Amino acid sequence: MIGLDTNILIRYLAQDDPVQSAKATEILERRLTPKSPGFVSVVAMVETVWVLDRAYGLSAQEIAMAIERLLQVEVLAIENEQEVFTAMVALKRRRGSFADALITELGTRTGCTRTLTFDRKAIRLPGFELV
Repeated sequence: MIGLDTNILIRYLAQDDPVQSAKATEILERRLTPKSPGFVSVVAMVETVWVLDRAYGLSAQEIAMAIERLLQVEVLAIENEQEVFTAMVALKRRRGSFADALITELGTRTGCTRTLTFDRKAIRLPGFELV
């Protein structure tokens, strides 16, 4: 298994740098295999969403499509894939931010009964409680 940094994912998705995008595509489409997959941590996924939002100005729908695309790449081993998928669905349905949805999903997975927050937007997601 080979770990992948956020910038590899961004260059693969954005295809906006002739040299780095070509290298990222080579890695994801030719070098990685099911026996030697690329590992994508939840931190890299959250950073990817942040970069697509802040640096590229993509809409929530476009970002959700990008996450879905990564989830479909067979040679990627995405940490907490089910929780990432659920957070992507929440983003697609405009129920909350990807990061907030992932926070509550990971908490639920580890046995949290709720996630406390000061964020009024986060309480649109199940599992959050406003304090």
